[in-house]
Amino acid sequence: MGNVLYVLTGPTAVGKTELALQWAEENGAEIVSCDSLLVYKGMDIGTAKPTREELGRIPHHCIDIVPVNKRFSVKNYEQVAHEAIESILSRGKNVLITGGSGFYLKCFFSPIADAVDVPEAIVHEVLELYHKEGLAGLVEALRERNPSGTGKVELKNPRRVIRALEKCMTTGQEITAMEEAFAGQTSPFDKFEKRVCMLTRSQESLKERVRSRVKQMLQAGLLPEVARLKDQGILDNYSAARSIGYRESLSYLEEPTSLQDLEDLITQNTMQLVKKQKTWFKYQIKVDHTIDLDIEKCPDLDQLFG
Repeated sequence: MGNVLYVLTGPTAVGKTELALQWAEENGAEIVSCDSLLVYKGMDIGTAKPTREELGRIPHHCIDIVPVNKRFSVKNYEQVAHEAIESILSRGKNVLITGGSGFYLKCFFSPIADAVDVPEAIVHEVLELYHKEGLAGLVEALRERNPSGTGKVELKNPRRVIRALEKCMTTGQEITAMEEAFAGQTSPFDKFEKRVCMLTRSQESLKERVRSRVKQMLQAGLLPEVARLKDQGILDNYSAARSIGYRESLSYLEEPTSLQDLEDLITQNTMQLVKKQKTWFKYQIKVDHTIDLDIEKCPDLDQLFG
């Protein structure tokens, strides 16, 4: 199958994990995770990280790379994923990329917009500003550094504003200049052929699966996991601390309500993410084959990639 990257994606809770394992077993493949949270050690229950048994069935890459208090950028991911892919192919194995994290997934098809390595001192300075002055303080600081305008930055999204401000402080450049430079770049994975299968289900089916998953996570010890991660410094990592399942649990540990309220909130926020994911897949990547798992409950593995 040569220089091909097989990509199995779809929204949260659609059923990627088991199908990926089956296809990898049938096709002599190793799995490269494309999930922005699985890279963190200790973020296990709330991310539905593959179990030890699942990890034992097929070699996995890009999982459990860094401690939770260390941020891991798309550029970091690209470097680790590229190394893993080259290693897998050199051993005559096929590569199966699986996951649903949009910015990680997009680096296989487009240039990386997040390629600036930000020093820890700047990371902490920007986070401190956010904690003291909130989103309004971040936006004001960003505008001061960008008299030509803030370009395509989503000013209502704290994570986007944080990252934009960090890049401006690191490079000394304005956003518009960086966006112009970005437009002329290519994907670091351009030399590979990509074949993409997207899994989907109805919104009703996904909500049922999400609620079941959230219930299982809470029963499996999500709250104790989040308490441990808090001790390990998750609050120093904005992206990890604000991820669904973790941010709600952190709030619950500070001001407990009821477990049912927590379950409902995580389910609601996950379904909002699912909706965004479906929209993103529709417009951001070229999909070769789509499988509705409500209809094809046991899809033919030979037909996953058309």
